[in-house]
Amino acid sequence: MTQRGRVSGRPRTGQRAPGRPRDDASARRLRLRAVIEPVVSAAGYDLEDLSVSRAGRRYVVRVVVGQDGGVDLDAVADVSRALSKALDQAEESGGDLVAGEYQLEVSSPGVDRPLTLPRHWRRNVGRLVKVTVNPSGAADDGGTGGTERRARQLTGRVVEADEHRVVLRTDDGQAEWTYPDLGPGRVQVEFNRLDEIADDDLIDDGDDDEDVDYGDDDEDVEGEER
Repeated sequence: MTQRGRVSGRPRTGQRAPGRPRDDASARRLRLRAVIEPVVSAAGYDLEDLSVSRAGRRYVVRVVVGQDGGVDLDAVADVSRALSKALDQAEESGGDLVAGEYQLEVSSPGVDRPLTLPRHWRRNVGRLVKVTVNPSGAADDGGTGGTERRARQLTGRVVEADEHRVVLRTDDGQAEWTYPDLGPGRVQVEFNRLDEIADDDLIDDGDDDEDVDYGDDDEDVEGEER
């Protein structure tokens, strides 16, 4: 993960300028996405997550980028510099993107990030994953021979994945499921295979990567850090 910062000399007013709309979490995220996503795409990466959270008197803008084959630290640093430049230019031409101080953090997905899209499964071929299978997607009955169909959790290794389905190998054998039949997958850390997992994958992005709307607390504060 890389962090970029810049401090401006914008004076503190103690209140919003007349006619300036109150900063809203969803509007703030849309403004940021409009600037960030084109830069990430142009660099050849997917924007996996964009979140804004409050940390004391400042905001933290977290950007998670990914691609097939993974993203190394040098690539993350390059994206961070490109985003910092784009955000500067956007603010110079259109005003503040975030009302108050904020810090930009750029990282690649950690192993704790759920697998929710076909590309996530494709990028984890060979890894052990725990997932809930919906009743309609029970490709086999787990060896029970029963007819009752209900959601069940299984752990299996991702053998292959494409845009439509994923093949898992479990203790009961190999079977495939379409993505609508699967809940979010969770990569299981195998201690005997840690050398196959990049160090940056072990970063815990956790529950902090959530949008937080602080309503009346969204006041201008002195300076702006990114």
